[in-house]
Amino acid sequence: MLSAFRSALTTPDLRKKILFTLGIVAIYRLGANIPSPGVSYVNVQECVRQVEGGENSSVYSLINLFSGGALLQLSILALGIMPYITASIIVQLLQVVIPRFEQLKKEGQSGQAKLTQYTRYLTIGIAILQSTGFVALAERGQLFGNCSLPVIPDGSIFTLSVIVVVMTAGTTVVMWLGEQVTERGVGNGMSLLIFASIAHRIPAEGKQILDNAGGLVFAGVCLFGLAIIASVVFVEQGQRRIPVQYAKRMVGRRMYGGTSTYLPLKVNQAGVIPVIFGSSLLYLPNLAARLLGNDGGWFQQFVQTYLVDQSNWLHILLYVGLIIFFTYFYVGITFNPDERAEDMKKYGGFIPGIRPGRPTAEYLNFVLSRITLPGSLYLGIIAVLPNFFLGITGSGQNQNFPFGGTAVLIMVTVGLDTLKQIESQLMQRNYEGFLR
Repeated sequence: MLSAFRSALTTPDLRKKILFTLGIVAIYRLGANIPSPGVSYVNVQECVRQVEGGENSSVYSLINLFSGGALLQLSILALGIMPYITASIIVQLLQVVIPRFEQLKKEGQSGQAKLTQYTRYLTIGIAILQSTGFVALAERGQLFGNCSLPVIPDGSIFTLSVIVVVMTAGTTVVMWLGEQVTERGVGNGMSLLIFASIAHRIPAEGKQILDNAGGLVFAGVCLFGLAIIASVVFVEQGQRRIPVQYAKRMVGRRMYGGTSTYLPLKVNQAGVIPVIFGSSLLYLPNLAARLLGNDGGWFQQFVQTYLVDQSNWLHILLYVGLIIFFTYFYVGITFNPDERAEDMKKYGGFIPGIRPGRPTAEYLNFVLSRITLPGSLYLGIIAVLPNFFLGITGSGQNQNFPFGGTAVLIMVTVGLDTLKQIESQLMQRNYEGFLR
């Protein structure tokens, strides 16, 4: 491992890419701590301290996680990369619904460039909506729950509009920074920015556990976290390899084909998307109850009793059920067995013992349905693991356990992908990689 790091840093072009990536990440983290114009920084910090660990933080914990805590700071990069993630998911879903988007997907690089442009436009629109909503809640004093301090002293239309414009522009800058890392750095830029946002919160959450529960519990949490990370790495690397044989064919006077390969089907084919969908959907009733205020009646009482408390069994069962549902849903729209079987048939490929065409599609669908169930259960277990440790660690019922759920899934996935990209560049120069 150390020799691989040394090889990466001693290669001039690779070292330049790594340093460029680290520089962009540093700029991103710096912007996440710069308050928006018109926002009282002192009052915001006091309100954050008052609501820390309270029930109101759970409504925005997902966006606050992806922004590295910038949302509750009302910084210029408060929305982080979440609008781009939402836009990317929507565009990906529309490829199944809208024939024009499906056609662009099949056009290769030019079609992908068009879809990327649509994603950028949609990102700006979502950023405007989200920033308007959060600024309105902050101005009305509902973003921080029971905090009565004015976080936006001048609540005029002009000041609120400026904050919305600045936050929207901040999202555009984050999107541009991520694209720069993808083009000129190492790894996927958007994923690395999310990685940096999540990673910077771990020391603070670890310190909170150490202060509240003591050194013994903190050591146990660290050991348990390492076990979770090792388990996630094992499952994320797991795949079902379906053998594929290509028939020999003559083109002119040359022989083509006759090779053997395999079709990899990952155990976690859906990635972290079902966890994001499930979390977002589960927070909607809480947000609706807060907007209703005292007029919520029995609905507000039900939400506060069963959905806000993350250690409640109804909350856990609903969360796992939503993750399982969205895993099957997302895999069903992103992996098309009929299309994959048709592509294999077009290029002379077949699965040994399975006839090309419809039987191949049915076989792929059968295998996919078998590995999707354990993949969905794995996502559900990892997502709800923090819920069982909130009381032990003394983190409060709505705080994030540092080694579970969405955070560890994103960090492990992004870390593995980045290491693989660095390794591929090292292997081009005959150096030993990280994962060997």
